[in-house]
Amino acid sequence: MNHWENFSKGFIRENPTFVLVLGMCPTLATTTSAINGLGMGMATTFVLMLSNVAISLIAGSVPDKVRIPAYIVVIAAFVTIVDLLMAAYVNSPGPNGEPSLYDQLGIFIPLIVVNCIVLGRAESFAAKNRALPSLLDGAGIGLGFAFALTLLGAVRELLGNGSVFGLQMLPKTTNILIFVLAPGAFIALGYLIMIVNRLTVKK
Repeated sequence: MNHWENFSKGFIRENPTFVLVLGMCPTLATTTSAINGLGMGMATTFVLMLSNVAISLIAGSVPDKVRIPAYIVVIAAFVTIVDLLMAAYVNSPGPNGEPSLYDQLGIFIPLIVVNCIVLGRAESFAAKNRALPSLLDGAGIGLGFAFALTLLGAVRELLGNGSVFGLQMLPKTTNILIFVLAPGAFIALGYLIMIVNRLTVKK
């Protein structure tokens, strides 16, 4: 597999949301808007890329018995960095007094530590490959996850609030409130998975 395939597979063949159906907890909980989905996706991408590189570099010297705990410690270190950066730079209320991105994502930023996508890529790819392929794998899977969360958040925000990234697109009278609630997350995700499958499945 060449480097481009390492990067591109996360968007299409191994998209963690639409194909592998992994990481459903943050996917369903944080995608009430496009900006929330993008924020969660980019935070996860940062952790995936750096933890993949770090784990690829240390995998050969980590005893097999403590492999998983060691990987979790590495992942937790990068999650802590993301959490501190977001607390410092995206922790200001919006122009209309709405909660900051950091406040809206809340506990789901620290919970990236136990996201099965991150640990899964560390175990299945980074531990068996060199740093550059691992970096590209993390970038591809992470950006595929970010794309899926942003798309799901945009659909839910548009149907539920009539806006995308806070920009009003539809009149308030057309809002379907269920799409910004928990049931709407399942409905929107189900339809998006169906559309992706119809577009990508080989006849």
